[in-house]
Amino acid sequence: MSMKYRQFLPTRREAFVAGRWLLVLVGALAFTHLVLLLSGTSPSAAYRLVLFDAFSSPSKRADMVMLASPLLLCSAGLTLTFAIGLYNLGIEGQVAIGAVAAMIPLRLLPDVPPLLLWGLAFSAGALGGAGWGLVIALLRLYGRVSEIFAGLGMNFLATGVALYLVLGPWKRPGIASMSGTERLPNAIWLPTLEGLRVAPAAPVLALLALALVWFALARTHWGLSVRAVGANPAASRRLGVPSSRRLVETLAVCGALAGIAGTLQVLAVFHALIPNISSGIGLMGLLVVLLAQANPAWVLPVVLLFATFTIGSVGLPLQLQIDSSISGVLQGALVLGALVAQGVRKGGRRSE
Repeated sequence: MSMKYRQFLPTRREAFVAGRWLLVLVGALAFTHLVLLLSGTSPSAAYRLVLFDAFSSPSKRADMVMLASPLLLCSAGLTLTFAIGLYNLGIEGQVAIGAVAAMIPLRLLPDVPPLLLWGLAFSAGALGGAGWGLVIALLRLYGRVSEIFAGLGMNFLATGVALYLVLGPWKRPGIASMSGTERLPNAIWLPTLEGLRVAPAAPVLALLALALVWFALARTHWGLSVRAVGANPAASRRLGVPSSRRLVETLAVCGALAGIAGTLQVLAVFHALIPNISSGIGLMGLLVVLLAQANPAWVLPVVLLFATFTIGSVGLPLQLQIDSSISGVLQGALVLGALVAQGVRKGGRRSE
């Protein structure tokens, strides 16, 4: 074959990577297929809904965008913490406390011009999430508490704070309801497209955050030092990299992005504070980053894939009488397959 055409063929490494991911996809689909068969459900009908129903109407496409936006913010932040070798399981609490913090100016200053009020809400949400992340960093550095256990504890605390406010000081007039606080005035909702529930500011913020994270990790000295700490903490310290400072910074930035995601949940999705304001978005972000292997270039496609699965599965109970959690089975199988493939690859390298 001539060199003219050979340059367009994949290299052996590229072919191997593509083959590995194809095996992961086939394995995940096979496992989900088996679960559907055991439940007495037609796999083809379930896959049709999960994979394509999110695109069946403008309202569902809008819902997909409004799920993908906060998920992308959380995933972008988690890309930073994964790069430095931290498993920030406290992301759920950072989303929740960001939403709580955003509600403070929204409740105290309802007469402020909307543009200024949105700025105050997003700033408060980012500061709240960053502060929650800083607590985890301090517990890791000075309390010798793993960020995994510290994050889980902070998640419970954030959920408790939100629940206390919804049922206590911020309860609806005359009634305490698990459905949330009184809805915000329409005038301070983030503007949406006519006839749809999609706020254009949400995907813009999310894409901007992902672009900044990619640039910081790939094109700055700061990002190089973060990746150095993640690759070899001991060696990076000997080379003078401030590993403790980078740990604090990445957890704080991740928390800030999660807090902005919580603010979007308040201003653009629920228009109130509800007890489960995070809606599992933080944990889904962990799955996204695990599947993307903390590569910013793959985060957006995986986020869109997961948002498609989640919105598409909403119709499963009505049309097929099965629970919508089957999308979680598919997502989990994909992540598990990716982790197994990654482990096999690393094991093969060590044996060489």
